[in-house]
Amino acid sequence: MELLSYPAGGFFVILLASCFLFAELLVKARGLLALTGSGLFIYYFLHFLTDQASPWIFFLLVGGLLLIIVDGKLFTTGIIGVFGFVLMILGCALPTPSLLYGMLVGIAFVIGSCFSLFFRKILPTRDYLDKLMLHDRLSDEKGYNSMNSDYHELIGKSGRTVTPFHPVGTVKIEGKNYSALTDGLYLEKDTHVKVISVDGTKIFVTQLNEEAE
Repeated sequence: MELLSYPAGGFFVILLASCFLFAELLVKARGLLALTGSGLFIYYFLHFLTDQASPWIFFLLVGGLLLIIVDGKLFTTGIIGVFGFVLMILGCALPTPSLLYGMLVGIAFVIGSCFSLFFRKILPTRDYLDKLMLHDRLSDEKGYNSMNSDYHELIGKSGRTVTPFHPVGTVKIEGKNYSALTDGLYLEKDTHVKVISVDGTKIFVTQLNEEAE
């Protein structure tokens, strides 16, 4: 266990351990990544818990991991998961013999957990992150549209104002009344206008010369 006598050795071990352990939560690896990560953590704690820290430190790591799992399965808020993540970092850093060693181990834990995301590109993924993150894209193909399709079709069409615009009013286009607004222009009733853009349910119009009809 001489490797762990040096901060660089602890950095390397915790980097791999956290990477493999969190990867097991993200991908379907039949437990192989979990066993590898757990084995590295046990190797790490066996070195330090013998004479420098009491065994309860190890339970910070285990308890933090359980909080992350419970949050992903039940609460899906992410708050409890973040708290568990911090506990795991403390569990790894507290038994170290120096502040430098503890800081390196904490940094390694964060980097390793981030590296675990790369396993999602090469192995079948679990739905753990799907419950914590919004993956659905609000697109037309999935039935979402931030712009009303009927209003979108009005772009380029002309009509006449039914009420004065100050700068909001009502415009009649193809026999239908719509609430619209101008770009700061004040218009009188029965003014010839054209739809220049649509933003959601907001219809923007501009005045047209009568010759443009």
